[in-house]
Amino acid sequence: MTHNDDGSVRSVLRAFDLLALFTEHRRTWAVKDLTTASGLAKTTVLRLVATCEQRGLLWTRPDGRVTVGPGMLRWAQLANTAWQLPEPVRQVLRDLAQECRETVNLYVRSTSVLVCVAQQEGPLSIRHVGRVGDELPLGFGAAGRVLDGTEGAAVSHGEPEAGASSVAAPVHDGDGRLLAALAVTGPGSRFGPAEVAALTEAVSGAALRISQIGLGTRAE
Repeated sequence: MTHNDDGSVRSVLRAFDLLALFTEHRRTWAVKDLTTASGLAKTTVLRLVATCEQRGLLWTRPDGRVTVGPGMLRWAQLANTAWQLPEPVRQVLRDLAQECRETVNLYVRSTSVLVCVAQQEGPLSIRHVGRVGDELPLGFGAAGRVLDGTEGAAVSHGEPEAGASSVAAPVHDGDGRLLAALAVTGPGSRFGPAEVAALTEAVSGAALRISQIGLGTRAE
């Protein structure tokens, strides 16, 4: 196996990049399409698929298309258990969604991206809709700026998508280290200056309550 200058194993990184091509909107791939999308040689793709199949992470169907393997079920269950938030934290999310009437998300940093680990949808019919597990680039949107460490509470407009606005505040662990970002997101038309001021106060207060409660030892 070839190592990069930073000590990473290139073949492992390639396997992860290949797995990342499988999404809710693209659950199966033909090998030739995987080859094109990954930019790798077909022989490399075949080798990576075979290796992932040995560990149950991928599975080749009888029609020859490749999809996620049954081994992913164990990892999904493990992740769900590890990131299950304490009920008092979930109640803070519910209360904040009712108070702000916008969708509430809790994000953590994972290397160069932020990942949504919990969400409480807002009560209005027109609202921001995302999914637990969604990733955004670090520094992107209000939550991304908080987790980038460049801001405390932050506001963004036009991110994570055109027409959306967000307000986020930091969540800290018991030693004051930045642990997560709590954000409310909704249509930009509802995020005028007065609304942003009120949302910032509400989100900052909720983030402080979560910091005092803690995310639980399984997630920290």
